[in-house]
Amino acid sequence: MTNTREVEAQAPAEDERFQRIGQAMLRMRLLTGRRMIGRLAIRNVAPGLELSHLDVLDAVRRAEGTGEVTVGTIAELLRIDPSRASRIVADMVARGVLRRKASQADARRIVVVLTALGQRLLADIQAQKHAVIESIFADWSPEDVESFSWLFDRYVTGYERIFQDCMKETTD
Repeated sequence: MTNTREVEAQAPAEDERFQRIGQAMLRMRLLTGRRMIGRLAIRNVAPGLELSHLDVLDAVRRAEGTGEVTVGTIAELLRIDPSRASRIVADMVARGVLRRKASQADARRIVVVLTALGQRLLADIQAQKHAVIESIFADWSPEDVESFSWLFDRYVTGYERIFQDCMKETTD
């Protein structure tokens, strides 16, 4: 049988853990909101680009795996107005990062593809991101990095599940 003092002694430790996680999430959200890695990538890899260009590059990369990429696809993935997506894509085409071409499935439709320069930028930006992450873990043991990678993925998966459930409730 557990007495009240034991329960009270256990509760603060758990509350402190969740509070610490919540505070770390807030700090991470602030860094993510300020786009730290994207800004570093622009500064170090692609000084002429803007954060919105990086978003489009990433959207094209992600969408290519599922089929042809249109401006509408990019707008949907980034949750932006199609006219804004069209302007960003036009700018990136002018810079030689993206290219427009006729769809293989329907020649009346125009799709967007990465150019060699776009692929190189994407690889350089990805390398910049990995360098930042590696520097964060530089003084961690390989075992701690391994554990964290699985636990963080598990945490984010749980977070996504709650978000999806919440989104279902608002559409039902």
